[in-house]
Amino acid sequence: MTTAFVRRPASSLIHCEVTHVARKEIDLPSAFRQHRGYCDALQNMGVTVQILPPEESFPDGACIEDNAIILPELAVIASMGTASRQGEPALLVSVLSRYRRLVHVSPHATVEGGDVFRIGKNLYVGASARTNRAGVNALRDIVEPLGYGVNLLPIQGCLHLKTACTPLDDDTLLVNPDWLDVDALKPFRLVSIPPEEPVAANVLRLPAGILGNAAYPRTLDLIQAHGYPVTGVELTEFSKAEAGPTCLSLIVD
Repeated sequence: MTTAFVRRPASSLIHCEVTHVARKEIDLPSAFRQHRGYCDALQNMGVTVQILPPEESFPDGACIEDNAIILPELAVIASMGTASRQGEPALLVSVLSRYRRLVHVSPHATVEGGDVFRIGKNLYVGASARTNRAGVNALRDIVEPLGYGVNLLPIQGCLHLKTACTPLDDDTLLVNPDWLDVDALKPFRLVSIPPEEPVAANVLRLPAGILGNAAYPRTLDLIQAHGYPVTGVELTEFSKAEAGPTCLSLIVD
């Protein structure tokens, strides 16, 4: 069974952090509606959705993926790379402790869940403005005794690794080649997004198919043409906060 933890967006979302996009006004009623649509899409794809309450103290709190890295053996509680988000991971401790043993990353090191994806026994970690080398090393110290490899992927021009690259399956990655070194991904089959949809590489892989942003129809068509069932969901207001389909849920299998 696949469970997705989501956090309802707070009204403070309008004060979210933005790094690589110009700040635009977020329409809160539309954001709340789109978040409900996102939860409905997860449920329609066979995922059990557990909805957590909004947290007004944390404008970016709906981007719950960044708060932890879930492995079969344990959950790594993240250390956030920006001051306004540093209290978010603690909100999940009581929830995730029911599902996994928890290990914490010390605050001097920073690593966010949006910079990490797992394929088998390998973790791919983005070196970004939110995840520093100390964070990568801390994560390596946690997971290597469990038999995991940690592969560092420097990125540029985007917020997180998953903004530039996400898995479609264990052998195939959807990528924006302008934002990372594709030569570092040679073992994989790479599917490059259309250049006119630069942030469309952020998609959520689920057992029933791929969940993508409906604002990027060329990318959704491309994914479907490669043989993957794909569902689009409207996330225009969250795109203004540099958030995509992976950002709004924390998946526990």
